Amino acid sequence: MPCASRAHSLLKRTCTIETVDNLVLNSNIDSILVIAAHPDDEILGCGASMARLAAGGVKVHVVYVATGVAGRYENPVENTQKIAEQVFELKKDVAQACDVIGVRSHSFLDFPDNRLDTVPLMDISHKLKKNIQKLRPCAVLTHHHGDYNWDHSRVFEATLMACRPNFGDYYPQELYSYEVLSSTERAPAEPHRAFLPNVYVDASEGLDAKLKAIQCYRTELNPYPHPRSVKAVKNLAGVRGNEVGLEFAEAFRLIRNIVS
Repeated sequence: MPCASRAHSLLKRTCTIETVDNLVLNSNIDSILVIAAHPDDEILGCGASMARLAAGGVKVHVVYVATGVAGRYENPVENTQKIAEQVFELKKDVAQACDVIGVRSHSFLDFPDNRLDTVPLMDISHKLKKNIQKLRPCAVLTHHHGDYNWDHSRVFEATLMACRPNFGDYYPQELYSYEVLSSTERAPAEPHRAFLPNVYVDASEGLDAKLKAIQCYRTELNPYPHPRSVKAVKNLAGVRGNEVGLEFAEAFRLIRNIVS
């Protein structure tokens, strides 16, 4: 069954394009789950919205499907010790970033990095579904299906499967996809892969926390004009805000909204 405590949409209501000024602060929503392929994806995609939700009393949870470290090595088996050390440091960065945002809980599924296409989709979906059944989020936010990074698109598919509204199961009533700099915009310019946002969240109140949180990831940031730089992250928030008459915003694609 869907979230029972919820009276209104996570983003107030749905229409073709929506801007949000009162993000859930007047609704009965109590929790969301952000599903990320790798650490920092969650902050790049929806860090400001997460911070704003958390400040409003909503329980924000994050699940990381992989760490993103082993994929940096051509032969991970020969670099097991280095990878273990880097993962240990990365998880410290994750904890700091989550603390900045106000995340209630975070966990790792520890699937292989940049090799999710070698893992049966059902295996990923089952683990995600266990977390959904445990956390019972009213809304789930995950990657865009058309991202250049195949781990991202694989996570979208697994999330869609894990969130199926089967009778007798708990499932979120709302499902959104978010964009991630250096992946979403680098996908081939094909219509079926385009990120077409139809929900915009005012990021004025959460942007500072987002920028502070992304700087917790010591090994993930690069100097501007790299898309994974503090300036580029702020620039995108400005562009998305300007699209809908705001100073800053985060953009999402509404995948499903079940109104009951």
